[in-house]
Amino acid sequence: MTGAAAGRHIAVGLGLAEFPFAAMGGFWRWVDLCEAGGVDSLWQTDRLISREPILECMAAMAAIAGRTRRVKFGMNVVSLAMRDPVVLAKQCATIDALSEGRLLPGFGIGSPLAPEWQAMAIDVKERGRRTDEALEVIRLLWTGERVDFTGRHYTLRGASIAPVPAQAELPMWIGGGSDAAVKRTARSGTGWQGGPETPAEAGAVIAGIRAALAETGRTIEEDHYGAAFAYRFGTADEPGVVRAMEGYRRRTGRDPAERFVVGGAEQVLARIADYVAAGVSKFILRPAASGEEEMLTQSRLLIEQVLPAVAARWPRPRKVAA
Repeated sequence: MTGAAAGRHIAVGLGLAEFPFAAMGGFWRWVDLCEAGGVDSLWQTDRLISREPILECMAAMAAIAGRTRRVKFGMNVVSLAMRDPVVLAKQCATIDALSEGRLLPGFGIGSPLAPEWQAMAIDVKERGRRTDEALEVIRLLWTGERVDFTGRHYTLRGASIAPVPAQAELPMWIGGGSDAAVKRTARSGTGWQGGPETPAEAGAVIAGIRAALAETGRTIEEDHYGAAFAYRFGTADEPGVVRAMEGYRRRTGRDPAERFVVGGAEQVLARIADYVAAGVSKFILRPAASGEEEMLTQSRLLIEQVLPAVAARWPRPRKVAA
């Protein structure tokens, strides 16, 4: 294991944004492939309003919990300001209990460009305050104790939920790279999950979180920092890749050339190594694929060519008995 990753567990998951499958059977073929192939985790982007097919993330997590026995799963990331925190706390606790502790919940404020704000008449300027209150409500409810809470947006009197999550401390992965997200992670998170950040940008966010943790007196485990990027086994001039990059540019205004990895296993591993050197240990890789067969092919290539190389280069640290 390289010195930069000593003591850290480097793990690779796969993520979905849009729904690329022709029918639900294709989705389950993909889930079964990932379960059998040793993928660490599956992730569903949160989107409520869309003309394109996309799964609702909490329902997808519950379905995957019932289909699988090994793989972990999470939402990357759920936009808290769009949801009721009591319902969301109950959903997370139920799914974690049913899956016997495999849920990896990720929370954020949502993109200011998302269509939901206008469609649902939610004040985009209030999403940060709503998120901070919702995180506190969820954290308190997960304890199983009676909760009294008075905030600007939410009020609870004697509220409690059962069953509580199977994990004694259900993770709170926080998304976002802004200064507010850094402070939110240091204040409430058990991990940070990056989105569009390059390795250099992710490293700067991680450094900011560590500095903020020193002020709060909290700690986050060294291998609880994550990153995400799109990949493609192939060439950048393939029609599917061109469409994916153009769509990304339209949605985000960012240069996709910096954030898509196109080529082969060597290129994917090099980008993972760049992130590992920056302090990242957990990965959500999204296949840049058009259609069901491409999605399955791209996922299979990652399983066959990248996962074994990751395991060899960054072997999982041995657990030390207490």
